[in-house]
Amino acid sequence: MVRRDVLRVGLAALLGAGLVAPPAGTPVGVPAGFVEAYPMTAGAMAAAGSPYAGWAGQGRRFLAFDARGDGYAVEVVGDLATADRIAVLVPGVGSRLPDFDRGLGGVARRAPARQARDLHAALRHAEPHARVAVLAWLGYDAPDGLAAAATPASARRGARALGEQLRVLATRRPTARVTLVGHSYGALVVGLAAVDAPPQVTDVVSLGGVGIGVDRADRLGPVRVWAAEAPDDWIRRVPQVRLPGIGHGIRPADPSFGARPLPAAATGHDGYLLPGGPTLAAVAEVVLYGATGPGIRPTPGGPPPTTEGGADPVPAGAAAGATR
Repeated sequence: MVRRDVLRVGLAALLGAGLVAPPAGTPVGVPAGFVEAYPMTAGAMAAAGSPYAGWAGQGRRFLAFDARGDGYAVEVVGDLATADRIAVLVPGVGSRLPDFDRGLGGVARRAPARQARDLHAALRHAEPHARVAVLAWLGYDAPDGLAAAATPASARRGARALGEQLRVLATRRPTARVTLVGHSYGALVVGLAAVDAPPQVTDVVSLGGVGIGVDRADRLGPVRVWAAEAPDDWIRRVPQVRLPGIGHGIRPADPSFGARPLPAAATGHDGYLLPGGPTLAAVAEVVLYGATGPGIRPTPGGPPPTTEGGADPVPAGAAAGATR
């Protein structure tokens, strides 16, 4: 517990570096905190040795990194300093730094780094000129197994850490719109973080989510809640109960929860963000437009539509018409 508190404070301090006085030579409008964080984390990764030194050597950019214990990392795909659409991907049970690139159990589609790159590619495919960034956010100690995942303790700690990062991000990119995307237990993390998130957070997406911290979508106020659940996802067999200290209540994809449905193919629990699949394309639309379905895309070559105060950029029926 003490270590995680120290890491959260350190993460916020790292991201907040240079808030008052940008270093000489920093381009106007570029958040100094992002510029300063990258070389600091690159140095830590080089000192940690293989494979992390190699990641830094490839020019990959990280806002946070720590190889101790299960480790943590926050990688940025895209240009966070100029992005006006930002997605934050939070993984679930069993996620550890050694699996950040290779995937849990060596299954590549489970790797947070790969999923972030695939989502960024889908965003650029949908809107080649959009200013977008994706964060692969392994910034918490995920539960090591299903027994530990039955309690919300890890999610609460993760939500506090994520909330601190979101507040710093809102300070650095006040005009950006942020979408939180949580897979499995990660959905609980993003749901709890959304309760008191800054207004830049407009959407929460649950992918095979075990819960989201509330039992109805409207309990998150103006934040839009979306949910995808594959027909062959084992998460459907998890009891929908919430008792003191155990259970996570109604799954976000249950119709009674009231989330906006996203399409999902029969890809099990780990295939939601596979390239070419319906869920990846739908999540990209949510990040870009705050809606999904027919008729949401702007004129080719034009800027993506914007939203004000969390309102839909298209009539509500278009979003509600999305199919599972």
